Amino acid sequence: MELCDADRNAFGQFMGRLGDLSGDKRTRYTVNQTVQGILGGQSLRCAQIARSTPGLSGTDSSEQRIRDMVSHRTTHNSPDLDERHIVQRLVQRGVELLSHDDDIWVALDSSDLRKPSAYKMPDLMEVRALDKRFVPGYRVVTALGVGKGVRSLLYHHLFSSEAADFTSEPREVTAALTACHTALRPLAAVTTFLMDSGFDSAETWSHIWQQGDHLVCRLCQLDRWVTWRQTGGRRERVQIQNLTPALRPLASVTATMEVRKVGEKRAHKQQVTARVSSVPVTVSSTVLDNGKPRNAQHCAWIVQVVLEDTTHDPWWLLTDWPVETEADAVRIFRMYCTRWAVEDSYKFVKQCFGWEEVQMRDLEAIRVLVALAWVAAAFLYEMGVTWDWVEVQLLARLGGYVPHKGRKPGKQALCRGLQRLYESFATLAFLEAYKAEHGDLPPRIKALVKGLAPAPL
Repeated sequence: MELCDADRNAFGQFMGRLGDLSGDKRTRYTVNQTVQGILGGQSLRCAQIARSTPGLSGTDSSEQRIRDMVSHRTTHNSPDLDERHIVQRLVQRGVELLSHDDDIWVALDSSDLRKPSAYKMPDLMEVRALDKRFVPGYRVVTALGVGKGVRSLLYHHLFSSEAADFTSEPREVTAALTACHTALRPLAAVTTFLMDSGFDSAETWSHIWQQGDHLVCRLCQLDRWVTWRQTGGRRERVQIQNLTPALRPLASVTATMEVRKVGEKRAHKQQVTARVSSVPVTVSSTVLDNGKPRNAQHCAWIVQVVLEDTTHDPWWLLTDWPVETEADAVRIFRMYCTRWAVEDSYKFVKQCFGWEEVQMRDLEAIRVLVALAWVAAAFLYEMGVTWDWVEVQLLARLGGYVPHKGRKPGKQALCRGLQRLYESFATLAFLEAYKAEHGDLPPRIKALVKGLAPAPL
């Protein structure tokens, strides 16, 4: 496939934003090849990255070269090649892409990087596995900004409660909220944080409100006390779980979601009807006034979303946006559905780029590799790939996708196709390096290749 100059240089132009972090030419080349290896190898294991990197796969020291680079053993001229500065560059680009939006939603996420078999990796903390057991690992806080057709990284940090620089998890969340607000402040856009039940905390909400931002948060502590104004005007303190009789039905929305309906064995993407109701309440929180804590009252709305004919529990959401009309209710529902959709982006980066395969004995090196995975993801996001691209259709077929009416390939099929494409270039580079050293391929390999090679393109 013949590429135009713009396509051929797209990756180089994108990586140019990190160029001055690399210091010298050799390190810059290694960083670029490492990101290509992450794209092609779908893994954060240095050995797999090296095997999938066209420019390094033909050398015996490529794996060690990558390890030395992320561990700062050969980057004395690159002191800024670390997680903070890499993410900073991605955030700068993300803000540029969001600069045309006046309403920005920020999906905040906390996830675990699990290493159940690790015992020599540094500063391992206890995190929950999918079966709810505790296993060794690390925690990651990430925020993606969502605009009109744009998704951009606004924050990322990998931490461990066992690390020397750790303070507390609430402070990690506060740092993420502050960083996102600071990054978006020059845009003068309205910012709304979309959060799951892991951020059900009055301290988190208070910090967002003090910044002048908005929120939509799913609740898990339904025994939390709030103040509700009854019809006659009398105020009453009540637990959220007892507000059901006070909820006012506002909207019925049809959406396509991955749900398990009554009588089905597993969840799959299908149409579902959601009934949305709300009630205004007052929430208490503690704020700092000239450095002194004081109690503050915030007007908010409790929103309940019931997914009809499904096995899922109702969603209980809290927001400071007014939810008084059908349009308001539909907007909050769409917001939280966007939060669900953004989780696919986190899952895509985590699974398709093999976060949990990382194996290093230095916490900073682990942070650098995971940050470079976000560089690879940001490159794919910025390309804005769509199914209409013939290139994307080719990658899907390479990944094993069989064309089917009404069904498009998933991200994993596209990643497998990208992996096979990079592996082909890495293989050619290795064979060319072998021929340059030995003059030709071994006779039996040459005969095998000749027998397997397809007709010339």
